[in-house]
Amino acid sequence: MTTDAPQADYVLIVEPNLTGHRWRYVEWTMQACADAGYPCLFVTECANEDHRLPRQIAAANRPDQQIAFVDPDEPSSRRLAGNDQYTRFHRYFKRAHTIISRTQSIRLVVVPYADYFLYALPFLGSPFGATPWIGITMRSTFHHHEVGIKAPDRPFVNALKAQLFKRAIRTAGLRTLLTIDPTLPEWAARHASKRSAAVGYVADPFPDEHAENPVLARQRLGLAPDARYLLVYGAITERKGIYELVDALTRLEHAPTLIVAGEQDAGTRHFMRHHVRSLKPAPLVLDAFISTDLERDLFSACDAVWLGYKGHYGMSGVLVQAYRFGKPVIATEDGLIGWFSRRCELGPILGDLSCASIGNAITETMTSWPHAPDTVPAAREELLSRHTLGQFKQTLLQQMA
Repeated sequence: MTTDAPQADYVLIVEPNLTGHRWRYVEWTMQACADAGYPCLFVTECANEDHRLPRQIAAANRPDQQIAFVDPDEPSSRRLAGNDQYTRFHRYFKRAHTIISRTQSIRLVVVPYADYFLYALPFLGSPFGATPWIGITMRSTFHHHEVGIKAPDRPFVNALKAQLFKRAIRTAGLRTLLTIDPTLPEWAARHASKRSAAVGYVADPFPDEHAENPVLARQRLGLAPDARYLLVYGAITERKGIYELVDALTRLEHAPTLIVAGEQDAGTRHFMRHHVRSLKPAPLVLDAFISTDLERDLFSACDAVWLGYKGHYGMSGVLVQAYRFGKPVIATEDGLIGWFSRRCELGPILGDLSCASIGNAITETMTSWPHAPDTVPAAREELLSRHTLGQFKQTLLQQMA
């Protein structure tokens, strides 16, 4: 831990993986604890010691914001063999709680990503013993076919996971299971037993920002004032549909300028390096962590946001940010992204990722969106206006109180 803190009843936050948006959920949970005056202690793996969030916590050196590093009890080579992933993660969370509770009093555990071990709970029980805990699920998709969300049709798997889910939320110690899927609490209300923990909705937040003057934003970014820009934002991997998008743009007459902003994985970096010259006009590629100020300028400057993701059935903070900045999205029809985009009329929906579909969607976006304010559906304000960081913290604190 970063300091010799006095004994206190801590909120324990456990997240072994700080890639993608997961570190943000830890940061926001810690901020919520600070807002409410709850001392908290964050546990992650030693490999994350150089990540920006642990460095930030260590530099602040606050007695009420602690960090500890706990590794799994077996080498990674052994973790990869034998036992399913749910069991392995259950064992890690149990180990983290056991080690920390030897020296610190833990009043509550918060798991920002409970999907690690959710389906192991019916067999192994809570990894936190008698300590109450709150979890957030982001990838529970077994119910999507029942509520009209497009997802893979896997009747046997979905039925099995539905049964496991109903048993999981009856786990002793689980106070509340929160979800970023607004349809899951409704499903749980119809199917869960009275002895189950509450299943509540927490709107997937994005940092509270408001649009800048697009002319000034473009000046700061060195962008042409009269060109068209399509933004791909976040952790840039093949699942973003970036390969298909680049291919479509190379074949599209009068294509917009592509902006790719966010840390790329090795495969995407290799792909972009070999295909960037085929894009006309030349793209703006920012392969790095994006600061808040730069993020604000990017969303202010662009004309539309790409959400043609592959195999992603959960929510997207990028969609929320596009809504907040008044930018249309080009979205896959799958999962919650498609459900929100269609329900809230956020932009063209892609039936597939063919060049023709993408090209047509880009052309439509650049000529017909965003719609005039008087045609905006009420569902947009009803659903997406709740996706603020303040609302996220308030929902979490209501469950922690």
